[in-house]
Amino acid sequence: MNASTLQHNIGEVLNARAQERANAPFLLNAPDGAQLSFAQLQAETARLHSQLDAIGLQPGDKVSVYMPNGPLAAILLLAIMASGLVVNPINLLSQPAQLVHVLEHSDTRLVFTCQENLPALREALSKVTRTIHVEVCDTESMHVPDLRVRMGGQSPSLEGALQKHHPQPSDPALIMYTSGTTGVPKGVLLTHANLLANAHAIAQTHELTQRDRVLVSLPLYHINALVVALITPLFHGGSLVMSPKFSAKTFWDDACRYECTWINVVPTIIAYLLNDEEGVTGKDLSRLRFCRSASAALAPEHHRAFEERFGLGIIETMGLTETAAPSFSNPLQAALRRIGSVGQPAGTLASIMDVNGHMLPAGERGEIVIQGPNVMQGYYKDPVRTAEAFTSDGWLRTGDVGYRDADGFFYVTGRSKELIIKGGENIAPREIDEAVLKYPSVLDAAAVGVPHPEYGQDIAVYLVMREGAEFDPADMRRHCLAELGKYKCPSRFVLMDELPRGPSGKLQRLRLLEQPA
Repeated sequence: MNASTLQHNIGEVLNARAQERANAPFLLNAPDGAQLSFAQLQAETARLHSQLDAIGLQPGDKVSVYMPNGPLAAILLLAIMASGLVVNPINLLSQPAQLVHVLEHSDTRLVFTCQENLPALREALSKVTRTIHVEVCDTESMHVPDLRVRMGGQSPSLEGALQKHHPQPSDPALIMYTSGTTGVPKGVLLTHANLLANAHAIAQTHELTQRDRVLVSLPLYHINALVVALITPLFHGGSLVMSPKFSAKTFWDDACRYECTWINVVPTIIAYLLNDEEGVTGKDLSRLRFCRSASAALAPEHHRAFEERFGLGIIETMGLTETAAPSFSNPLQAALRRIGSVGQPAGTLASIMDVNGHMLPAGERGEIVIQGPNVMQGYYKDPVRTAEAFTSDGWLRTGDVGYRDADGFFYVTGRSKELIIKGGENIAPREIDEAVLKYPSVLDAAAVGVPHPEYGQDIAVYLVMREGAEFDPADMRRHCLAELGKYKCPSRFVLMDELPRGPSGKLQRLRLLEQPA
């Protein structure tokens, strides 16, 4: 694996793996067991590369993938980057206005999609001011399609440019748009070096080898699945099992049938697995080494319950789209992990900063800031917000509020924009969430600050109850008084079918303010 650090771009890594492990399986399709070897991945990449070159695309051009999980989506994402182009995975949960913005702002020239997504794409394209070509694909295929388009306006003398181009580590490989819950989505621009730095850090932290296989049930249009469960196995020569989407009914069956050695999930998946009484019955989980949780803080109650029920240790981690996925990880060794912590910096530097830009000592709460080779190049075509995202001396401002302990473990208590300020006192929403989640019949919970005439803000909690459970507001209030005391006890509880979450499972807390309380 050390040799991988000598490879400068996704294409070089892909070619190296095909040479080392030609006939070994890289991807297994969960629904039918079909396999894609490293050599087949290389062949499909070369075929797409040649076609993209022939239709007139130039190095650095943007190509979008607007498809659900499947073998072809995985091939396209890797092959586009390996061809010296910039891939733009489009979030399938994008609202119509967001989809129009991404297509327009990204400067994408070609979109790979499927029949199911074609109506929404056509509607969005009707509002875009330039021509964008569309290629409709079969998501289950393991062969790139024969492209039927040709780009206009290219000089014949420029054709063949992709074949002559060798991407540098600093060249962009990926543009991924944030969910845009607090404004217009921002296009995070990540380089080959950013992506490979994080793949190296993940493989090293988790001690991943060619024998390791991960179950992929998170969407590839999110940074977590794309980097952690697609690029990282390519980096260390392992393999992945591609599931079309998460299902508690098939999750453990797929993990066991395909002999996975680790699983990559988010807290929402952990909650649903805990709520499913039958999914794990009769399954042998002994081959699994660990469960990796990311993208959002994991409630300690769920952490302990999962480990107790399934006998599988959880490694909690944290990262951002802007850091090419994880920047923190708990240790692989179970005895060294700390429940409630997102872990220690992994392949990065991290610190805690106060509102005046001063770094704080252990135990003091402030904004988490990060530096490292995985940190984004910037926001595409947005120098103002790029400048706002960094301190004058180059630290990325995460917007996460937290602290670190004396041993360098970091703890996230909330987002700076989500703090509840009641009577002048800052209250971390996660503290309220965790207290409510200790109530046995609660599946999911999120606290927010709501207007109050005297305190400025008071605390409301939005709840999802476990299947078949009834809500007793008086008993819930007694529980919260015992856990939190009178001042932090929520004044309102609102029942919901589900909480608003992004594709990674990250709670979109500010969207709750749009709901009646």
